[in-house]
Amino acid sequence: MSQTLPESMTAIEISEPGGPEVLVPGIRPVPQPAAGEVLVKVAAAGVNRPDVLQRLGGYPPPPGASDIPGLEIAGEVVALGEGAASLSPGLSLGDQVTALVTGGGYAQYCAAPAVQCLPIPKGFDLTQAAALPETFFTVWVNVFQRSALQPGESFLVHGGTSGIGTTAIQLAKALGSRVFATAGSPEKVKACEDLGAERGINYRDEDFVAVVKEATGGKGVNVVLDMVGGDYIQRNIKAMAPEGRLSFIAFLGGAKAEVDFTSVMLKRLTITGSTLRARSVDFKAQVAAELREKAWPLLDSGRIAPVMAASFPLEEAAKAHALMESSSHIGKIVLKT
Repeated sequence: MSQTLPESMTAIEISEPGGPEVLVPGIRPVPQPAAGEVLVKVAAAGVNRPDVLQRLGGYPPPPGASDIPGLEIAGEVVALGEGAASLSPGLSLGDQVTALVTGGGYAQYCAAPAVQCLPIPKGFDLTQAAALPETFFTVWVNVFQRSALQPGESFLVHGGTSGIGTTAIQLAKALGSRVFATAGSPEKVKACEDLGAERGINYRDEDFVAVVKEATGGKGVNVVLDMVGGDYIQRNIKAMAPEGRLSFIAFLGGAKAEVDFTSVMLKRLTITGSTLRARSVDFKAQVAAELREKAWPLLDSGRIAPVMAASFPLEEAAKAHALMESSSHIGKIVLKT
């Protein structure tokens, strides 16, 4: 089932590993949705750190995935693969959706598993909706599934003004936890607090270990979400309460560190981490179902919303990546087709 579709489309290609300038528009065939997939006419695609890593040659797409970058999209369903409608009841041609994908988002059309599609929250445009899947799936898996953050517990997120950080602050706060966040300027600290952090911590002139210890009466935080690594690893352990959980999603400060694990034993800490892209469709379907039940009502009601930093035309993907790498932005960067 499909509308009449063009045979070709504009997509952003990685001409070779390198800087933002290697992102160039090219012409590709419009993909055909496989069984269980839908084809989305993309209105907007989110830009994420994994896209930057892929562009640099450090994060190749999993087997079978498109080599076109882009892990999240929003747009109109224009074709249904075999069985797609039965996998996602109520999904039909013409619906507007946002979806998590394993690649192919920086394009005018993109195929997505039907079970990874979610409805556009009430009052959202497609640009805002494209900013949701990658960060919401990542935060849900690492903070609420793997780290089991509970209402009343305390939570520290590093990179508080990143797409992940702004999402984590809002979700944790809305679901009843105390939130602390690190950021690199007074403006970014204020942004974290405006989003719901009890205390934003300027990592350039404050020690986040001392701040969270003082704020929690010496106990430390229950859950830490870290995308920095490096010398933060040992400091995270010091900042944590007994039975605390530490989850890694990236290592912008380095993947190796010298760590004294005595505190891990004495505090009975759990250290975990994950990547999302290579996980199975079945796993992502289960996450999507939980998000639809637990997070989407918060979006529908306006209690939480993505923080939008900037949008660029699809053809200016290089400018979007340059902004991402500058780390000067607050929130999400999106490409519009």
